[in-house]
Amino acid sequence: MKILLIEDDKQIISLLVEALSTLNYHIETTNDGQTGLELVKAFDYNLLILDVMLPRLDGISLCRQIRLAGYQMPILMLTGKEDISARVIGLEAGADDYIIKPFELSELIARIRALMRRGKAILAKALIWENLELDTNIKEVMYAGKRLHLTPKEYGLLELFLENPRRIFSRSVLLDRIWSADEFPGEEAVTTHIKGLRQKLKAVGMTADLIETVYGLGYRLKEEPKHSNSKTIYNSELAETGQAEAKIMAVVAKMREEFQKSFPEKFELLEQAIAQLSSVNPDKSILKQAQAEAHRLAGSLGCYGFLEGSKVGREIEQLLDKHTTPHQSMALKLAELVNLLKQTLQQQPCSPANPSSSQTKPTQLLIVDDDTTLTEHIKLQALLWGFHVEVAANPKIARTILALNSPEVILLELSFPDQEENGFTLLEELTQNHPEIPVLVFTNSNQLHNRVEAARLGAQSFLNKTMSVVEVLTAVNIVFNQQITTDAKVLVVDDDPLVLHQVSTLLSPWGLQAIPLQEPQKLWEVLESIKPDLLILDIEMPYFNGIELCQAIRGDRFWSRLPILFLSAHFEPEILYKVYAVGADDYVRKPIVEPELVARILNRLERTHLRNKLLHKYFQ
Repeated sequence: MKILLIEDDKQIISLLVEALSTLNYHIETTNDGQTGLELVKAFDYNLLILDVMLPRLDGISLCRQIRLAGYQMPILMLTGKEDISARVIGLEAGADDYIIKPFELSELIARIRALMRRGKAILAKALIWENLELDTNIKEVMYAGKRLHLTPKEYGLLELFLENPRRIFSRSVLLDRIWSADEFPGEEAVTTHIKGLRQKLKAVGMTADLIETVYGLGYRLKEEPKHSNSKTIYNSELAETGQAEAKIMAVVAKMREEFQKSFPEKFELLEQAIAQLSSVNPDKSILKQAQAEAHRLAGSLGCYGFLEGSKVGREIEQLLDKHTTPHQSMALKLAELVNLLKQTLQQQPCSPANPSSSQTKPTQLLIVDDDTTLTEHIKLQALLWGFHVEVAANPKIARTILALNSPEVILLELSFPDQEENGFTLLEELTQNHPEIPVLVFTNSNQLHNRVEAARLGAQSFLNKTMSVVEVLTAVNIVFNQQITTDAKVLVVDDDPLVLHQVSTLLSPWGLQAIPLQEPQKLWEVLESIKPDLLILDIEMPYFNGIELCQAIRGDRFWSRLPILFLSAHFEPEILYKVYAVGADDYVRKPIVEPELVARILNRLERTHLRNKLLHKYFQ
């Protein structure tokens, strides 16, 4: 497995290279975003690990560019930013997972393994049933080394059955899936092609009939015979994993010793910064170096078990970021923090805890309009709706704002009498360069040709200025929330009715149908009846805990690829390891942070939709 790590902190790089190499991952590194983008375009990677704060091209922009270029490998983001809004932005930019520095190494490895499993499913090339192998990339079918020469219809039937084990397809459904709209065969055509497929499989030596006839219903793929040594293999893999983890802990301990040897040099730089803050003419380059060193310490100390040191490092970074003007009180404050850092690093290292949550960032709304009275009125009302509003009086100012900070939704006037251009020009640019941002036209003009032109150029909605502010903000809210409407079904299993109600209420505005289940013993019955697109599990429940349920689902061929997200109050590393070891795709801690939970659910549904699209793309 080939991993690209894009990180500018040398200590983090060294730690991850040593740890992941111990697990036999091949890892390549670079310390700036632009070089990382060039490497992604030049080579194939199974996983990307990105820091957010990178030179030349930041991690969020890099992630967006990678996704816009069509690359679908899993992306894990690392950052020192603790606020929830940063996590939401990262996930919405296309990241599959997000972990905050300082991180617990065992949790990071578990998340990497989960993403690797997920990546295999998304980029799967072969569908296998015993000795039969179907390669979806080159459209080739082999049995025990012998190539089968199938017609397009036979190939389509075989691929459909292999992709959907245990699912029964009626003849009419098979006609819809395999035959084109301009063909009008009868259902006997399905029987004829399945008979031909069976004969060709038998001719190359397949003794078992992999297509089962379910009388009165249709056809399905037979369950593949189970091998008796599967449990032995699983136990062997667990033993090997345990040995690898022990090796990693030894590596971390050794690297911690090496890291501690660099402390005197780092403290010398921080003490130079204290002296500069006390002087009349400070050397700002030293202050800048000290701030950068504090940023690295904040990210790396916690990874080696110095959690309190990491917190102090972040305080030093923030102090140097806000106070570059020399002042005696600032010098004294920095001296106190440096002494506190020395004391914390003399203590025994321990495992870092999860960072605390903070306030979420409001939705960013950009209004492009020269009517200052109206825009100020909307701006005041929008605060009550959870919007942060920026106003651009003309398209030129709007372009400047877009270059500095990308909004999440735009209200655009079409007419600017004092300008050489109108709003249509900007609308066309937004559709081409920022297709992810919904644009609502907001104008006095109600002429049909303006509506048609706005729709042609990509406007999401056309609003007239005769509408009240409440109506305008309602329209903005609806368009923003419906950008990723999926109509997907989410099964939520939790024995707490309050949690079930909260999740159901939270998901409803996003077009997600939440099905609450308070009795985990009925999971399989409900699973088979509603066929959800995503499953949310609590850990501690009566009858069966979530880890046991996840393990059972992953062992079932039909449900093995169902996205599973855990929602629990647990944060202990050993629990997180178990969750990911049994096949979880993601983990969110209680209490529920609404933007993060929604972003993770929508991200997982989007990735699942993409996986299915990739598996079918050659017949579209």
